[in-house]
Formats: sequence, C-alpha cells, structure tokens
Amino acid sequence: MAHEEEASGEIRRGVATNVVEAVVAAIVLVIGIVVVVQSRELGAGWTTDGPGSGYFPFYVGLIVALSSAWLLYQAVFGKNRNTSIFVDTKQLKLVLSVLIPAMVYVLVVQFLGLYVASAIYIALFMIVMGKYSWMKSVIAAVAINTWFFLMFEVWFKVPLFKGTLGPLDFLGY
Repeated sequence: MAHEEEASGEIRRGVATNVVEAVVAAIVLVIGIVVVVQSRELGAGWTTDGPGSGYFPFYVGLIVALSSAWLLYQAVFGKNRNTSIFVDTKQLKLVLSVLIPAMVYVLVVQFLGLYVASAIYIALFMIVMGKYSWMKSVIAAVAINTWFFLMFEVWFKVPLFKGTLGPLDFLGY
C-alpha cells in the first residue's frame, strides 16, 4: 500500500502504479509461456510441408513472454519505476460500485435473458446510484426494455437471448 500527500494535505492511500504494472506483466508472461509450451506440443518447427501448426504461435508467444518479462523487471527493479498511486481507495470503490453490478448482470443474463436482466439492472442502478424513486426506475426500465424487445424481436426479427429459465416464453418469442 503506497501513500501520497495531495496539495490539500490529504493523504491518498492505494496501490502503487509499478505494483499494478508488475502484476499485469506477470499475468501476460504466464500467458506467453503457456502459448510457447502449447505451440511446441503442436509442432513449432519446420516440416517438409513448411511451418508446423505451432510455428507462428510459438514465436508470437515467445515475443509476448520476453516483452512482458522485460516489463516485469522494469516495474520491480527499474530505477525509473512509477511509484505514484495508481488508484486510491476512494477511486477504487467508485469503480467497483459499477464493475461488480455489471459482473452480476452478466451472470443473471444467463438465467433471465437480456430483456429481464437489463430491466432489473437499469432499475437497480437508477434506484441505488441515481437515487430515483423505485416507481420511476421500474417504469423507465420496463419502458426501455419493452422498446428494445419490440425493435429487435418484432420489427427487425432478430431474436436476442432469452435466458435458460425462459421468463418471456409466454410471449411466444
């Protein structure tokens, strides 16, 4: 956890930029190594017919692995590494207040489909984040998703995912 003092005298607490860079570089390094190993299993060499099926992925994985290893080294040991705060706890809370509901929405879409899940998502966001009344929120969410349903399903004849539980099966679409 890094600390910085702002001009207002307030101390910002959060993760240093070089730590975030190191974590991302390490993840990409692992991905590059996996690509290299899997490419060798496919045949990364030259065959009588030309390059093997793993030839190009091998070299791409090698370039990715070497580049990320260098970035990891710079983030951890470089003399010019950026130790300023990447994101402070206040900013992170704001990001997570949007990211976590979005992740839950993606999960709920699998069961309730795009229309019902989107209506719930819009209504809850309006109530919690926008501080709108639940009545206005529900009306807006239902109106918006009814419009999208009519536009895609009825007018354009483009069926969108309705979910494994099929909450809109009674409509015949």
